[in-house]
Amino acid sequence: MIKQEIGDCILYCADCADIANELPDIDAMVTDPPYGIGENSKKVASRGKLVKPKDYGEFHWDQSAPQDLVDMFRSITKNHIIWGGNYFNLPPTSCYLVWDKQNGTADFADCELAYTNMKKAVRIFRWTWNGMIRRGNEDRDHPTQKPLELMKWCIDFLPDSKIIVDPFMGSGTTGVACAMRGRSFIGIERDERYFEIACRRIDKAYQQQDLFVSIGA
Repeated sequence: MIKQEIGDCILYCADCADIANELPDIDAMVTDPPYGIGENSKKVASRGKLVKPKDYGEFHWDQSAPQDLVDMFRSITKNHIIWGGNYFNLPPTSCYLVWDKQNGTADFADCELAYTNMKKAVRIFRWTWNGMIRRGNEDRDHPTQKPLELMKWCIDFLPDSKIIVDPFMGSGTTGVACAMRGRSFIGIERDERYFEIACRRIDKAYQQQDLFVSIGA
């Protein structure tokens, strides 16, 4: 296990199952776990009829949806935003968050869904994210990376959640969003490549923090 502290973020390179019981009290989980849809580098490369996708190398981590791990972290957090929640066995809810990717005629999904346990109506966020045709200029370091503005939007639904965990941190977008919103963050990622990317991105966010007009929103 590797532990790194950056600003108000604590990052672990570890299996989230191994350290769940060692974590402090956490207010919310905001995460994008594997969905178990068999995503892999060859499958991604076979798409992109309009735009050639980036080559992320071989990856085989999306062979099953980790229901037990999602349940574990639901049990230790009060509020939940879980992307791909439609692939998990979760309680009924009135509020799904919908990301309209504005893909046009692409062969990727038009939308992605996040389960929440909030007592709100369904909400939608529109942000183009289709290969190289996407809004904004952020680098894409992970095959299932979410836009930073999307994750900031998610966190804004949790104004009373001071400490947020992402047990499937990936390239650290949730952590960057927390840094920009003035929240404490605990991120866990078992792949050392992505852990290092997450550390670098979050560190950069803190270095630029004085530029954020929305911090503390």
